[in-house]
Amino acid sequence: LVGHRLSEEERQRILLTCNQPEYASLPPGQIVPALADQGLYIGSESSFYRVLHQAGQCHRRGRARLPQEPRSVPRLVADRPNALWSWDITYLPTTVRGVWLYLYLVVDVWSRKVVAWDVAEREDAKIAADLVSRACLRERISRHRGFGRQQRPPLILHADNGNAMRAATLEARLEELGVLRSFSRPRVSNDNPYSESLFRTIKFRPDYPNRPFANKNEACEWVSAFVDWYNHRHRHSGIKFVTPHQRHSGIATAICQQRADVYEKARQTHPRRWSQSTRCWRQPEEVWINKPPEEPEPTLALPSTKAA
Repeated sequence: LVGHRLSEEERQRILLTCNQPEYASLPPGQIVPALADQGLYIGSESSFYRVLHQAGQCHRRGRARLPQEPRSVPRLVADRPNALWSWDITYLPTTVRGVWLYLYLVVDVWSRKVVAWDVAEREDAKIAADLVSRACLRERISRHRGFGRQQRPPLILHADNGNAMRAATLEARLEELGVLRSFSRPRVSNDNPYSESLFRTIKFRPDYPNRPFANKNEACEWVSAFVDWYNHRHRHSGIKFVTPHQRHSGIATAICQQRADVYEKARQTHPRRWSQSTRCWRQPEEVWINKPPEEPEPTLALPSTKAA
């Protein structure tokens, strides 16, 4: 085997060849055949890889970006208001062709309440930072949420991978507020479903303007009316048809209990009309972004029946 080893001169020749401008961006699998076309044979492909590895040069050759490792799935759970917020930006058309307004919306995932919104003429991380700050002030969210055993986990703000979402300006403001950040996976459309669903509700409303907005003030007036309707009058199907404000404020449980009592009374009055139990009006206790996998139930070992 010793006689088969490459000499130091041959190793240096391989390194010099691989570092020549015409071969610097090529892997050994292309360098060796190219040399053979010129009537040259310095070593096999495996020898090239081995020499490059020993010299610390066995890495991706060329200018292409390194392959990215797959992002972990964001699995977020909210069991109370102000535990998990989702936000995004959508376009609003204007009467000037090619000019858009930007609607910023922050929604509480647990209650579906719009906790903050703004209409701006540009997409800017500073606008988003000020918006989140106002929302935290309105919802009384501070860096230290409670004391001792009653201290709550920090608020999580979930968003996609837009420039404004990942900007350092917003990151610094959230650090001051004690808010954690979470991001969707790249090129995955269902990691931010609550904001996307809200945007669809906005743009498919019967009173959504048929014509583009004339200016920012007109857009603000319409969005303000929509948010008031959505938070206080819209009975949301995902939270048992109570309004987001009722769930956010905590009165939704009493409302649903009253509905359950009404249904039970109706069933007792005409039992033959009810083939099954009454409708379940219980409020969902937890809401997810990508539901965590259920843990398998532990299995109990059965006692052995084999004779000793």
